[in-house]
Amino acid sequence: MERSYSHLLLFLALVSLKSFNLLCSAADPTDGFTPVPLTEANFVLQKPYNVPLNERYSYEDGIRHLWVYATDKPHDPSSNTQPRTEVRITGLDYSSGVWQFEGYGFVPNGTSGVTVAQIHGASHGATTLIIRIYDGNMRYYSGDLVATDLYDKWFRLNIIHDVDGGRLTVFIDGEERYSTHDQGPGDLYFKCGVYAAPRNISYYMESRWRDIKIYKK
Repeated sequence: MERSYSHLLLFLALVSLKSFNLLCSAADPTDGFTPVPLTEANFVLQKPYNVPLNERYSYEDGIRHLWVYATDKPHDPSSNTQPRTEVRITGLDYSSGVWQFEGYGFVPNGTSGVTVAQIHGASHGATTLIIRIYDGNMRYYSGDLVATDLYDKWFRLNIIHDVDGGRLTVFIDGEERYSTHDQGPGDLYFKCGVYAAPRNISYYMESRWRDIKIYKK
C-alpha cells in the first residue's frame, strides 16, 4: 500500500512538472517571425488638420501619447471622417505574406468608442481590421469581444495578418484572444492611436503606445 502511494506521488509530481514545462515553453506570438527595422521616418502622424501636432501628440521617454476630442476636425479638410490622432506605419505597406504588429498600449479610464489599432486597406471596405475600446473592453469593430478590463494598464497587443491565408489573429499579453477572416487583400498597413468610432464616443479620447515593432515571415 505504501509503495503504491509513493508511485502515485511520483506520478503526480511528473504530471505537474510536465504541465509547468509546457506552460513555460508556450509559444510567443513573434516566434518564427523576423523583425523589420524601423526608424522614426516610418512613423507618420495624422491629426486634426487645423491644430498643431504638439496639441494632440507627444513623444517622450519612448512613449507616444495621442489624444483627440469628439469636436475636432478630421485629418484633412476634404475628408468627412471622424477625428483622429494616429500613427501610420509607412514604408512597410504589404499585399501578401504574413505580417505582425506588436505594441504596448495604454488606454485611460473614460476613453470609449475609439479605434486604437487597425489594418488599413482591403478588397471590401476601407479596413481589414479595426480594434476598438468601449468602456474598457476591446472589441473587433463594434462587435465581437476580444478582451476585457483594459483601462489604466499597459497591455501587449500583437496582431498577425496572414494575407495569403486570409486570416487575422489578435493576442493580448501573449495569449491568443481572437481570430477571424480578413476583408481580402489590398494595399495594407498598420496604424495605432485614437480614431473616433461612428457613434457612442467619449468627448476626450486618448491612448499611449511604446515599443512598437513590425515583424514578417
